[in-house]
Amino acid sequence: MNKTELVKSIAEKATLKVSETEKLVNAFIDTVSDELSKSGKVTLVGFGTFTVAHRKEKTGVNPKTGEKITIKAKKVPIFKAGKALKDLVK
Repeated sequence: MNKTELVKSIAEKATLKVSETEKLVNAFIDTVSDELSKSGKVTLVGFGTFTVAHRKEKTGVNPKTGEKITIKAKKVPIFKAGKALKDLVK
């Protein structure tokens, strides 16, 4: 399912206009993105938690040349599914 299909599905289930629903989905994405950019956390009980993980610097290998390279430390977004979502997927 892509974003357009998601918006249409939510609009049908919530009996909203597609344009209104698109604004809501975009606002949700923006809000979660803003919070994660501040290294924050967004928890939706039963669904899951969006957090930021810190990956340490490590040594890797360039697959073309075999040369060892250093991969810089970085922050990455993480989603951990909640129990209700995990149970639903089983």
